[in-house]
Amino acid sequence: MLDTLRQMDPILLSALMFGLFALFVGGAIAVYFAGGSKRQLQDRISRIQTGRRAVDNAVKKFDSVRRSDGEMKFKLLDTILRTVAPRPAKLRARLERTGKKIPISLYTLWNLMIAGGFGFLSLKILGMGPMPSVFVAIGAGIGLPHFIIGKMIAKRQKKILASFPEATDVLVRGLKSGLPVTESIRVVGTEMKGPIAEEFMRMSDAIRIGQNIDEVMWASATRVDLPEFKFFVVSMAIQRETGGNLAETLQNLGDVLRARRQVKLKVKAYSSEAKASAYIIGALPFVIALIVYTLNEKYIMQLFIDDRGHQMLAVGGVWMAIGIATMMKMIKFEV
Repeated sequence: MLDTLRQMDPILLSALMFGLFALFVGGAIAVYFAGGSKRQLQDRISRIQTGRRAVDNAVKKFDSVRRSDGEMKFKLLDTILRTVAPRPAKLRARLERTGKKIPISLYTLWNLMIAGGFGFLSLKILGMGPMPSVFVAIGAGIGLPHFIIGKMIAKRQKKILASFPEATDVLVRGLKSGLPVTESIRVVGTEMKGPIAEEFMRMSDAIRIGQNIDEVMWASATRVDLPEFKFFVVSMAIQRETGGNLAETLQNLGDVLRARRQVKLKVKAYSSEAKASAYIIGALPFVIALIVYTLNEKYIMQLFIDDRGHQMLAVGGVWMAIGIATMMKMIKFEV
């Protein structure tokens, strides 16, 4: 079959590869967004809160604003995505957690561009066959942007978590000085810096234009997607329903957040050795491959130009991915 493919016209072969690539990308996107389980913590909080319906309404409002702001620039692509992807709202919510205005259509263009670049690299430069190149393109086109977005979300969440106890202190000082809750939230947005200030200022602006405070806060908790921020929202919601000293409750919450941060730092210190070992073991095959390439280029290039080498690379890549995922799961602790 490979001989037949090599004898085909290059234009016809390119068209065939593009068609297969589009089919695989469409199917992968559909499968990716069709499934997925909800977080257990989010489900538990949702069950104990009576304002879950308000969260859905608020998310729909924010979704409509995001669609009008960004995705109308790519009307045709956005229409196709709504047809192919059963749950584009999940991807849209994930993109918003980065704190950047990234339309879902632009993200899909990144997928296609990265997939095309890696497909061309594997086919023309590395000399891989058409089918392996298609699989490389699909894996890179879906995995690399997903990984980058995940890193952006983790970086923003880390910044929010680092400054969140100080934000609760600002809220407590505002409440003790006699300011209402809405004004105290605005003070946090003006006095703090970084993503935490953006979130509180966004909540303040939404409240000032007439939205319900519970809807706004739960929408922000969904957007930030941190357990600590959900603790804060739950505390605010309970205090609004039952009454009591809100400043004292938030002060206790700030102490709990600082204690959690200290525990996380201890866990990070204790697991640093295991993480270093995982990084070394994961990087070792690439380092060895680079050394062998420097010493004997013809020897290692058989992996990239021979069909048996492609099979060996595929099997080795799968097992290496399983091993790295296992090690990362073992050294990841939830506090």
